[in-house]
Amino acid sequence: MPNPVVHFEVIGEDGTKLQEFYSTVFAWKINADNPMSYGMVSGDTEHRGIGGGISGGAGDGGGRGVTFYIEVASLEDTLKQVEQAGGRTVMSPDDVPGGPRMAQFEDPQGNRIGLVEAGTMQGGNQNQNQADSST
Repeated sequence: MPNPVVHFEVIGEDGTKLQEFYSTVFAWKINADNPMSYGMVSGDTEHRGIGGGISGGAGDGGGRGVTFYIEVASLEDTLKQVEQAGGRTVMSPDDVPGGPRMAQFEDPQGNRIGLVEAGTMQGGNQNQNQADSST
């Protein structure tokens, strides 16, 4: 599939409670040992799962919800296409410290979708995608 989904986020008001919930219910390994307490969910190539993140911050104006991230060649070019097709940019391209280059948009129905620039994703998903494309 061109432009695969490579990451997801679940954001709520209490990140710790969300991390405990998803870890308990689905046995996900979640590491929140970072300054933002952003819970990184490891991708699992054995079960074909993608990595993601679970965090708080909805009370900081970040918005509660679930977002998936699509890998694209160029954030700027994709956002131009999004806007031409009736969507709107809600987060301009930015480099996450120690992580990917990303952006977000809303589709014409108001759904928030994330974009990740190809080659900037850290961890196992990028390596798996590269392995998949070389076969």
